[in-house]
Amino acid sequence: MQVLLPMRPRFAELLTRQWLKPLSLRAFSSSSDYSNQSRGGLPRFFSEVIPSSKGGVVRVQDDEFWHMTKVLRLSTDDRVELFNGKGGLVEGCIQKIDRNGLDFLALEDPKLVLPDTTKWHVFAAFGTLKGGRADWLVEKCAELGASSVTPLLTERSPSISENRVDRLQRVILAATKQCQRLHEMILNPPTKIDGLLPLLAQSKLSFLAAAEATPVVSVLASSRKESSGLIIVGPEGDFTEREVAMMMGAGATAVGLGPLRLRVETATMALLATLMLWSDAQQLSDV
Repeated sequence: MQVLLPMRPRFAELLTRQWLKPLSLRAFSSSSDYSNQSRGGLPRFFSEVIPSSKGGVVRVQDDEFWHMTKVLRLSTDDRVELFNGKGGLVEGCIQKIDRNGLDFLALEDPKLVLPDTTKWHVFAAFGTLKGGRADWLVEKCAELGASSVTPLLTERSPSISENRVDRLQRVILAATKQCQRLHEMILNPPTKIDGLLPLLAQSKLSFLAAAEATPVVSVLASSRKESSGLIIVGPEGDFTEREVAMMMGAGATAVGLGPLRLRVETATMALLATLMLWSDAQQLSDV
């Protein structure tokens, strides 16, 4: 039977405070100065290019054009925001609409928001997941604030199709818009365990989800203060003993997520959410 060790009082207090906190966590927004759409803010859309100054005009086409005009029924002079996924944000209005796109007019100079200091990088073996489960995993990683997601190729999950990678990019963009991120989560090319080992050796904190390992909350209670690191989750059927030995030998720490067997996407969300809240608690304790 797995025994849960008591949390240190200070960490337990901070973790509880985070669960009771409103959902405006720092993981979801780079700055409180920017309004949330759910609270009446302007509709926000993605554009790789945004105006460089007030009065500048950029062309919006394809999916974002369709969403603005056909889904939301926006029209000339309606005010919207554009963001570029790299921290750039500008408020403006629709200047002109034609059959192929629309012109966006900047009503102010663009703002540049620096990335959040919390950076957790997810390596998950989800290449063989079916029925939209990989989409769900990547979507929720974006919503929870992961900096990047990398498909991990293992002995029991050896590949991922290119068509799926293209689809996941679209999932990330939709999730980025929905949760009001200004910095788009990066989807890295698939990597094998051998490619992960040097990153483990360089990272100060790396957590490997493993059955029967010490509970993650107990591990965090005695971990050094860090707001970045690696999260590693295995495939259905788990990592092989050889793979676990290689990763732990390179510096990964095995952590348990409870007595039940979890799906790949469930384990990823449980570990990422815990670490995001832990990082946020550390920042509060330093204030």
